[in-house]
Amino acid sequence: SGLVRRAKEGGDMAKDAIVLLKEDHKEVKKLFAQFEKKNTTDSNRAVIAEKVSELLTVHTYIENEVFYPAVRRLLPDLEDDILESLEEHHVVDLLSVELLPLGPDNERFVPKFKVMMENVRHHIEEEEDGWFPKVREGLTRKQLQELGEDLLTCKEIAPRHPAQPSALKKAVDAVIS
Repeated sequence: SGLVRRAKEGGDMAKDAIVLLKEDHKEVKKLFAQFEKKNTTDSNRAVIAEKVSELLTVHTYIENEVFYPAVRRLLPDLEDDILESLEEHHVVDLLSVELLPLGPDNERFVPKFKVMMENVRHHIEEEEDGWFPKVREGLTRKQLQELGEDLLTCKEIAPRHPAQPSALKKAVDAVIS
């Protein structure tokens, strides 16, 4: 029974990179939907914005540090997609850094968050419908699972706030590299 258990665990324990990234996307989209509900209070919007900011900071960090460089190396044809995605991350990082200090009472808070949502939704769509399928096609199951493990490891050290030094460094690197 030990062998059967290990075989089962091996199947669902090692999530592939795309599955992990899509789970993050789903979580962010759920928070966006909560933010947009008519009956969501200002204080709830502030809490949602903080959660979104943390999620996106971690997500963009692990993509920039692990996923994008690996895909760029293994599938050079996708370089343009990755460069565009890095710029999209940069825009969201900047909006996130500007958003949190505002607070929900500021007249720019909701419009700025909405612009961020539009950017993130567009980014998710481009990844999931545009080039994630090409990554799935171009890499082996084992490569995707190894990348998934690397993403999880990176998640543990990822910054949680867009103004943390490692997050700011990522934003600066996106501009100057």
